[in-house]
Amino acid sequence: MTLVRPRFLADCNVGRLARWLRALGYDASYHARIDDSELVREAAAENRVVLTRDRDLTKRRVIQTGVVRAILIRDDDVTKQLRQVFGELGLELKEALTRCIECNSELESRVPAMVAERVPPYVWQTQSRYSECPECGRIYWAGTHWQRMRDVLLGL
Repeated sequence: MTLVRPRFLADCNVGRLARWLRALGYDASYHARIDDSELVREAAAENRVVLTRDRDLTKRRVIQTGVVRAILIRDDDVTKQLRQVFGELGLELKEALTRCIECNSELESRVPAMVAERVPPYVWQTQSRYSECPECGRIYWAGTHWQRMRDVLLGL
């Protein structure tokens, strides 16, 4: 049996959480400015779990009745937020670096020659695997920043 990975919709209070979820390969939509009713409508239409720190938002009928699932995030610290989301949904760390942390698009693998002119020389000399966002063009590689992220996440 294949488990369906949840898709998320983060409100304006948990943007960092959305970026971290994206880095972990989860589809996490985020709008810096969106009306609560539009946020709930989008979550319902796209079958997304709402992530919010707004207690009033979770009191809406569609959330109270379970039509739209929402998690009221309790902490300001993003590591504790991740721990809460993973705990409440029973998630596990799986494949990471598969989504753009900026725009949420799925990354595409690139051969080194395709990105040679677009990465710093040190990166070019030390890395052999790259991904690119087809939407915004951002290039990704598993450098030292990724190792630091993994260290934080292994504490989850």
